[in-house]
Amino acid sequence: MAAPATGGDGPIGLYEGIVTTRAMRRFSDEPIDRSELEAILRAAQQGPSGGNIQPWQFLVVADPAVRRKLGEIYRLAYERYEAALLASMPPHRDEESAASWERTLAASRHLSTHIGEAPTIIVVLMPDIDMTLTDDDGELDVGTPYASVYPAVQNLLLAARSLGIGGALTTVHRVRQDEVRALLDVPARFQTVALVPLGRPTGRFGVAPRRPVESVTHWDRYGARQPFGTRPPVFER
Repeated sequence: MAAPATGGDGPIGLYEGIVTTRAMRRFSDEPIDRSELEAILRAAQQGPSGGNIQPWQFLVVADPAVRRKLGEIYRLAYERYEAALLASMPPHRDEESAASWERTLAASRHLSTHIGEAPTIIVVLMPDIDMTLTDDDGELDVGTPYASVYPAVQNLLLAARSLGIGGALTTVHRVRQDEVRALLDVPARFQTVALVPLGRPTGRFGVAPRRPVESVTHWDRYGARQPFGTRPPVFER
């Protein structure tokens, strides 16, 4: 297995790995070692889930011919998705948000036409789960079963980051989910809840643009905001 990712000051720590893991949609053609994939999947398997039900299955798509076919399905799904998205979007707030959106759109379009070239694609599956509970007072809303899968996907991406491997979580393939199931022999009782291309990124890891954390944090009750007394750490790698 490859050594952990490093920067100018040596191996990255856990906190740095978390805050510098960002969606990477452009990859070199360098393959991912089997030992690296196994390490990434072991980390994903340690993700938390409600009641420890561990509802996920990981389908690793490594065969180049299958990846190409999956990539074509994804491209067609993305074309439909983008058209619907652009038709429904409100105007941008300002030039900065418009520029940010254009960068994201360009990266997403690149992924849509090149995802089949990623060295590895992991399709995350979840069986249909009925979480409906009732008592004498009626139905209990305990949330969605997807909440028990996506932490494992984040673990997967963080483990990949620690090895210098990039990835991105996408669900756009679900626009043509039946075709994905047919290509990969996935039983109908499984949802394909995430598709994660993995590879050596051609870009750099780093802190992604985000709104100030003060603007999304409330103390004790909604709307009660407080300034943060610390500055965010800076990672120069």
